Amino acid sequence: MKNVAIIMGGYSSEYQISLKSGNVVYNFLDKSSYKAYRIHIFKEKWVMVDENENEFPVNRHDFSVNYAGVKVTFDVVFNAIHGTPGEDGLMQAYFELLGIPQTSCDYYQAALTFNKRDLLSVLKPYGIKTATSFYLDKGDEINEDEIIKTLGLPLFVKPNKSGSSFGISKVKSKEELLPAIENAYKEDSEIIIESFLDGTEVSVGVINYKGATTVLPITEIVSENDFFDYEAKYLGKSQEITPARLSDDVRVKVEAVAKKAYEVLKMKGFSRSEFIIVNGEPYMLEMNTIPGLTTESILPQQAKEAGISLTELFSNAIELALKP
Repeated sequence: MKNVAIIMGGYSSEYQISLKSGNVVYNFLDKSSYKAYRIHIFKEKWVMVDENENEFPVNRHDFSVNYAGVKVTFDVVFNAIHGTPGEDGLMQAYFELLGIPQTSCDYYQAALTFNKRDLLSVLKPYGIKTATSFYLDKGDEINEDEIIKTLGLPLFVKPNKSGSSFGISKVKSKEELLPAIENAYKEDSEIIIESFLDGTEVSVGVINYKGATTVLPITEIVSENDFFDYEAKYLGKSQEITPARLSDDVRVKVEAVAKKAYEVLKMKGFSRSEFIIVNGEPYMLEMNTIPGLTTESILPQQAKEAGISLTELFSNAIELALKP
């Protein structure tokens, strides 16, 4: 029986969602094949948490835990950390150095996809369309007129490296621009400002399933709020329709672009990309490599629609990670 460390938590605003995702993986993992351990990764402590919520420190030299008088080591790591250090390449590089397989993509792909600006720049030469954008770094002079002239209104201000829509604002007037930039700087020192794409928002899960790149049924996002923000994502303020209400040719086009992005980047494990479809053309917003795995999350909904249970989804990820 393989020992599986499910890492969850993290150092970002998303840690609570990550703890939820990690517990879902823990609860649905096939107990007949795997011995699962919950590992909480926080800035102040790395600990294994047992059934009674007792904590046992993790030895970071070899990622082991002394538990019940025995040194426990792990055959594989199931990565359920959204945001840093689980989704930006830090944990991936650490496990690669230790020679422990893990379920998400490699460190380079994690770092690249976590940086929205860099990701979109790398995919553009492959014909993948994106919104018109404007970049700012903390300390840069802010020329509001130039930004509005370049992108028009409304526009979106986003932290370059954050998830779960933390720090994102939709700006409809010049007066709203500076406060939106300040809000984004609370999450990251780099900002991406994008033109507003008026179209249908969809979320596309792509996974390696049993050795083949598989595009899961697409989800259409209909937000009650101005856009798919934190409330819409986690507090029920949106409708998520799976499969999305798309014509066959548009669906085929979106699937092809999502699959191409996954393969161009040499991705592994889970990915979930967001697109806006304008006049039948998909425009990519971002790619998440550790998407939410709670029972309400989009990727598990898509897997269910494809006839893949959570237990199968998680076992598949572990088996692929363990393959030499």
